Amino acid sequence: MDEAQAPTAKTARVFAVVNQKGGVGKSTTAVNLAAGLGERGSRVLLVDLDPQGNATSGYGLDKNQRQECIYNALLGDTPIEQLIEPVDVKHVFVVPSTIQLAGAEIELVSAFSREAKLKSVLAPILGDFDHVIIDCPPSLGLLTVNALTAADGVIIPVQCEYYALEGLSKLLESVKLVKTHLNSSLEVFGVLMTMYDARTRLSSQVVDEVKDFFGERVFSTIIPRSVRLSEAPSFGQPVTVYDSSGRGAEAYRSLAKEVMDRV
Repeated sequence: MDEAQAPTAKTARVFAVVNQKGGVGKSTTAVNLAAGLGERGSRVLLVDLDPQGNATSGYGLDKNQRQECIYNALLGDTPIEQLIEPVDVKHVFVVPSTIQLAGAEIELVSAFSREAKLKSVLAPILGDFDHVIIDCPPSLGLLTVNALTAADGVIIPVQCEYYALEGLSKLLESVKLVKTHLNSSLEVFGVLMTMYDARTRLSSQVVDEVKDFFGERVFSTIIPRSVRLSEAPSFGQPVTVYDSSGRGAEAYRSLAKEVMDRV
């Protein structure tokens, strides 16, 4: 077969789930989007890049019992293949985080090619997955810059509350800087409205405000405020398993479909 006919090697689409504000549903989105994509037959790798390890425990992995985590691939010699763990959701795999990662921001400062560490760590396994989802810490430090440098697209969860747009201009500025200097293919893939309460006028006002700002980049899917959705992590399960027919599960299934349609 000549080169023109050779099939293109599969390479994963990499998404960074980013918002420097805490409590906007970032880890919830990373965990449940991964599950939704897995349900649709995609092989998904969820990389927990947050020292708090919420995405790790969200899949029932004990972050306190781990000898190694993503830290050892970023700042040690451990190949990422050795850190990938299967979980109880079909087609989904996790690279866990532990509190050890908290020191990585400082240690990366003096590292060679410090902004591209994660990109080079992920490179050997991109052909093994359809999607890689990176759960970022709630800051715009070096770990988040690493995620943006490694990503094709950014997914920004925005909470349906006052000050929803506060800080987003700083985030977009960071995305623009990374795009200019480190990763020319980086785009804002989508903005996701989370914690929507249909009983309040405020929620719909915030959705309208964010749509005015971001236009068509806002996903049609809106994630509702849901007790079952917030309970699921304490049982170490995505909501698609914990409350499979509930509103939260259906919303994340809808988001997974929308992501695949956009890709």
